[in-house]
Amino acid sequence: MSAQEIQLELAIGRRVRTPGGQVVGRLEEVRADDDWRITEYLIGTIGLLERLSVSTLSVFGIARKARGYRVRWDQLDLRDPRRPRLTCPREDLEQL
Repeated sequence: MSAQEIQLELAIGRRVRTPGGQVVGRLEEVRADDDWRITEYLIGTIGLLERLSVSTLSVFGIARKARGYRVRWDQLDLRDPRRPRLTCPREDLEQL
């Protein structure tokens, strides 16, 4: 495995922490472009709903209660996929 490859199955579902150690949420979804380069991550229940393709739950109002963050590829350090860590403060993330 090259230095730029990661085993995503080790990171999915793990708690993501800020540089100061506070938990932001769980890494639930990874988005990539056509060349399989990661473009962003989704953290929180909104990402879980998307990963499980349960958009139909929005009819019942469940999706409206889901929260999370969209994290650019460069805002998450996955050098240790079992301990994902933000490279920026939580306030720099896009809230969903």
